[in-house]
Amino acid sequence: MKVGILGGGQLGRMLLQAAANYDVTTFVLENDAHCPAAHLCHHFTLGSIQDFETVYQFGKNLDALTIEIESVNVDALEKLENEGVKIYPTPAAIRIIKNKVLQKQFYKDNEIPTSAFHITAHQSDLLQHLPFLPAVHKLGEGGYDGKGVQMIQSEKDIESGFNAPAVLEKKVAIEKEIALIVGMNNEGKTIIYPPAEMIFDTVYNLLDYQLSPAKLDEKQLWKAQAIARKVVMNLKSPGLFAIELFIDKSGEVLVNETAPRVHNSGHHTIEANYSSQYDMLWRIILNYPLGNTNEILPSAIVNIIGAEGYTGDVVYEGLDEVLKMDNVFVHLYGKKQTKPGRKMGHVTIISSDYQDLTHKANKIKHTLKVITTKP
Repeated sequence: MKVGILGGGQLGRMLLQAAANYDVTTFVLENDAHCPAAHLCHHFTLGSIQDFETVYQFGKNLDALTIEIESVNVDALEKLENEGVKIYPTPAAIRIIKNKVLQKQFYKDNEIPTSAFHITAHQSDLLQHLPFLPAVHKLGEGGYDGKGVQMIQSEKDIESGFNAPAVLEKKVAIEKEIALIVGMNNEGKTIIYPPAEMIFDTVYNLLDYQLSPAKLDEKQLWKAQAIARKVVMNLKSPGLFAIELFIDKSGEVLVNETAPRVHNSGHHTIEANYSSQYDMLWRIILNYPLGNTNEILPSAIVNIIGAEGYTGDVVYEGLDEVLKMDNVFVHLYGKKQTKPGRKMGHVTIISSDYQDLTHKANKIKHTLKVITTKP
């Protein structure tokens, strides 16, 4: 099969690493010839994944396409789908998920539990919802990795809201944030990975580290699994999806957001699970039997993020010390330039002891620094 990936970032890179195990010819479209995935695919095309004609020309002679980021030209994908190219997930599912307004409405229409919300078209609309505050304002399209999200605590924060279509979500008293990776094949059969608990960096609103399987009581686990499966079944699309959920202080499970692709909350599955999320997506695309999602051992992930005050050619301080640690796996994404907050890689730790996982995660976080040759 000839399979294309729209986007050449680190997710595409890891997807291509898993593709090496299968008989598949890979194609990547990205507007940066030095992107993390460029040298790992069989065929690289320089161009914009947001341009209709570029995406259409890239995909028209392929058997299948998948994405590693939502900001793709869905109109081109619909045309390709109508002409017989298989798209994972379907353009209809991507269209819903890439727009937070449509995504939130999808949850409401399908009776999927989520936080209360209002849709706003302009910044001034926030004035109509003062009793609803505190709330989170999320830009309908274009936000990623914490960008396009503003906390609106009170009327004085309205000036930081978005003057574009957006969702105003009621602030939730969060006990835990978890993510579940769900896969569905062409026959509608689903698999689900053990949940991961996500701990966020409060400065950048990026994943700081995570633990998997998350420690949940049985009732919460069943509820989270049922909700995550319901999201995917209602999207009616084969592919791999990451369902991010909140567990609030009262124990209720609410969907926060869905990603229609492999996801940073599933990086640990490369070493910690029998079939990684990347392997699973290839099984779905190539119409092979679904893999085993069980964990081999519990795991933790630490993100490697560009340090504050450093922009330029990357240097990894403390890398040798981390590589000497037992049951620790370093993944560098091949990005030559660092800047504050940029994702440069991740480290996976596996252990049967959760205390060992958290100890090593904190040690790595304080040992491995992303700096430059010149401060």
